[in-house]
Amino acid sequence: MQDDFPKVDALMSPKSALRERLDHYRLLIRADRPIGTYLLLWPTLWALWMAGEGQPLWWVALIFVLGTFLMRSAGCAINDFADRNIDGDVARTKDRPLATGAVSAKEALAVFAVLCLVAFGLVLFLNAQTIMLSFVAAALAALYPFMKRYTHLPQVVLGVAFAWAVPMAFSALQGDIPAFAWLLFASIVLWVLAYDTMYAMVDREDDLKIGVKSTAILFGRYDRLIIAVLQVLMLVLLWKVGEMAGRGMAFNVGLAMGAIWFAFQQFLIREREPACCFRAFLNNNLFGMTIFIGLFIDYL
Repeated sequence: MQDDFPKVDALMSPKSALRERLDHYRLLIRADRPIGTYLLLWPTLWALWMAGEGQPLWWVALIFVLGTFLMRSAGCAINDFADRNIDGDVARTKDRPLATGAVSAKEALAVFAVLCLVAFGLVLFLNAQTIMLSFVAAALAALYPFMKRYTHLPQVVLGVAFAWAVPMAFSALQGDIPAFAWLLFASIVLWVLAYDTMYAMVDREDDLKIGVKSTAILFGRYDRLIIAVLQVLMLVLLWKVGEMAGRGMAFNVGLAMGAIWFAFQQFLIREREPACCFRAFLNNNLFGMTIFIGLFIDYL
């Protein structure tokens, strides 16, 4: 006997269907969870303020801020495409749009492509060297999600991807990339490696079951110690960057306060409890903000 009731989708108006589709895309790019955008934004602002000596061109800064949102969103889309067959087996990711079937693999690729094209359109307002550097940024964003299948160091690739804003900012504002900019680049790679290891500690048990690789698995029982070493090295490099860039007391006070945030993160992950590891990961937003405030005040 035929079903006497039409399907729910058939009852939806085109406007409602479009609204639902866009909501799925919103969840795909994690617009409801902006922590990744913040963690990419802070080092971008550090670089812009140093490259612009406290007064970066407003339109260049705007391009980078918009680009931060676009590329982080594109990274989420390609990440979910790469993990579409495993996210359903991980407690934290089982409700993502690709894992539930709300968004198709082709749609995720299309979203990634459109966001990258819009970001590239913004970069076209900058100089030729920065445009060339943007191709590396796009390649890193596309490469990172697949690394967890081949290496225990995908967090290093993510660190390079996030830190790539540094040479791009100096290229855009100065037309050159000084030595201390590469030290800033290295410090950001270490920072991302530290906090993304905390993030990976949340999923460690699930990742071991499904065969996904991460630094949390590689470091094993030395995870807290290695994270602490990375954090100390990061602060030392940032101090050296400040010295080479002629920064003063306000910047160093920011570093000291940042060290307090790192100590708090170590306290949170002491038992390796997933929820606390996630809190420690989120706390890095405050660390990034603290360093920027110190830098901003120092330039004033």
